[in-house]
Amino acid sequence: MNDIDVFMSVSLDGVMEAPARPADDTRGGFSRGGWATKYADPVMWEGMGRAGSLLFGRRTYEDFYGVWPKRSENPFTPVLNASQKYVVSRTLEEPLPWENSTLLQGDAVAAVAELKERLDQDIMILGSGELVRSLMGSDLIDAYTLLIHPLVLGEGQRLFTDGGPPTDLELVGSKTTETGVVIATYRSPGARI
Repeated sequence: MNDIDVFMSVSLDGVMEAPARPADDTRGGFSRGGWATKYADPVMWEGMGRAGSLLFGRRTYEDFYGVWPKRSENPFTPVLNASQKYVVSRTLEEPLPWENSTLLQGDAVAAVAELKERLDQDIMILGSGELVRSLMGSDLIDAYTLLIHPLVLGEGQRLFTDGGPPTDLELVGSKTTETGVVIATYRSPGARI
């Protein structure tokens, strides 16, 4: 069995919606997309390449596929392209367009639990807030690496919502980028370190 680690940008008030581009996600009238770009720092990419496999929800997978394979100048592009990617979706069909991508159909929690049980490497979830929230109540998330940006957005979808499962976490690592982003890794007490 392996660990599932969430790797996500959030604002100080916990918003995780549309960090990369203005038109990333405008659901609910969100108009502050692209808020994380001015805080970009190479240190932030270091953690993204450490997982054995990647796990995405449909929306994030399609967004990443629309952008990353074309970014040949970015050192993380080859890592993303070469990584095994698992995609949870009720609407996508195989074959998936991005190399090394496998579709997980059916109930998200059951599919991810089965994947976690059979893989012998860690899995990282990039973005995919809806997927992460669906997995939280089933104790499938072992760690959260949060890139906490120094701004308050005041609106938008939050990672931890009202009514979510209460969880005790332990801080196991942190660093601050030159742009003021705090990269903090929290683990569930029962997860291996």
